[in-house]
Amino acid sequence: MSMNAALQPDPQPILACTISRDVQIFDLLIEDMEMALGENWGDLNFNDALAFLEQPDAAELQFVAIALDQDDENDLSLIVSIINAAKTKDIKVILITEDVSPASLHTLLREGGNEFVPYPLPEGELARAIERVQKPVEEAPVAEEIRNTLKPTGDRSGVVIPVHGMAGGTGATTLAVNLAWELANVEKEDPPRVCLIDLDLQFGATSTYLDLPRRETILELLSDTESMDSESFMQALLSYNQKLQVFTSPTDMIPMDLVTTEDIDRLIEMARVNFDYVVIDMPSTMVEWSETVLNAAHVYFATLELDMRSAQNTLRLKRALQSEGLAIEKLRFVLNRAPGFTDLNGKSRVKRLAESLGVSIEVQLPDGGKPVAQNADHGVPLADGLPKNGLRKEIAKLAKSVHEVNAAEATG
Repeated sequence: MSMNAALQPDPQPILACTISRDVQIFDLLIEDMEMALGENWGDLNFNDALAFLEQPDAAELQFVAIALDQDDENDLSLIVSIINAAKTKDIKVILITEDVSPASLHTLLREGGNEFVPYPLPEGELARAIERVQKPVEEAPVAEEIRNTLKPTGDRSGVVIPVHGMAGGTGATTLAVNLAWELANVEKEDPPRVCLIDLDLQFGATSTYLDLPRRETILELLSDTESMDSESFMQALLSYNQKLQVFTSPTDMIPMDLVTTEDIDRLIEMARVNFDYVVIDMPSTMVEWSETVLNAAHVYFATLELDMRSAQNTLRLKRALQSEGLAIEKLRFVLNRAPGFTDLNGKSRVKRLAESLGVSIEVQLPDGGKPVAQNADHGVPLADGLPKNGLRKEIAKLAKSVHEVNAAEATG
C-alpha cells in the first residue's frame, strides 16, 4: 500500500438523499440539508431515484427528502413508486411540497410519506422533521380509564348531528360536547351509544373540554381511510367515563383539505353503523367536505349570538347553501347567550333578528356565565361540573327532545 493511499480519508457515508426534478429549484432545501447533514447527503432526480433505491448501497440511507411542486403532479405515479421503493428498504420519506394540491399530498402520505414540510421551508422545520423520522416518538399507551372498551357492532343506523358555529365563540364546541354527554346519559337503563367526532382538524378542542389526550393514531387513520375497518376505528376512539366515545382532532395542525370528501364519508358511515348518535363538532370554516357532512346529517345545529357578525355569517351561509341547492332545511338555529325571560327588549331583538335572516330560531340557550368557560378548562361536562347551571339544563332538555323524536321515529 502506498503512503498516499494510506493517508486517503474514508469516503463520507451518504445518510440521505434529496429527490426532485431539479434540486436547484429548491435552493433553501440545499442550505437546510447542508446545515443538518454537512456533506453526508446526495441528490437524485426522479428518473435516477428508482434505479438507485434498488441497489444495495441504498440500504445505508436513513431518509430521502422528496421535493416537488405543482409541475410535478403529472408524475405522481412515478413519485409514488419512489416512495414504495424507499419503504421496501425501510427508508423514511420526508415530503417537501410547494403549491401541491391537497389531493396529491393526501395520496403521497397515504402511500407512505412519513412527514411533510411546506416550501419555502420554515426556519428549522426540516431539522425537526429529520429528528422526528430518525427518532420517531412512541405514542404513550392509552390509560385504562380512557381506553374505549366498546366492541364494534356494525348493525346500527346512528343519527348524525353536526354542530357548526356561525362565528367564533358562539358556543358550538360547548354545545357539541355537552349534547353528546347528555345523549349518552339520557337513558339510565339502556343508554344509547354515542360518538363525538371533532372535525376541526386545526383548532379542535373537544379533547380539552373532556381532558383527553390527542393521538397520532387519528392522523394515521384519516390519512388512509380506505384501509379503515370497525376495529381500527373503535381503537382510535377515547372514552370519557366509559359512556361517551370521542374521536379527537389530530395532535398537530394539518391542512383542512388534507382529508377528502370520501375520507369524511367513510368516517361518518363507520361511526353511524356502530353508534346510535354521532355528534360532530364542525370547523367554523366551510371546506370541500362540509357538503358531505350536511348530506349525512339528520339535523344540523348552527349556533349564533345576538350580534352583527353572527347575522352576516348566517346570511352568507344561507346564500351559499341555496346557490348550491343544498339541504338548508336541515339547519336548526341555536341562539346562545339568549336574553332572559324578563328581558322584553332582548326578546324583541331576537324576533327582529329571525325575521331579518328569514330563519326560525328554534333553540335559545341562556348565558351560563364565566363558570362555563372555567368548567371547560377543568375538562368535565357541565352535568358533572355545573349540574344546576341554566345552560346545562337547556342542553339536557335539547338532548331529551332529540332522543324522544328519534325514539318516536324508530317505533313509528
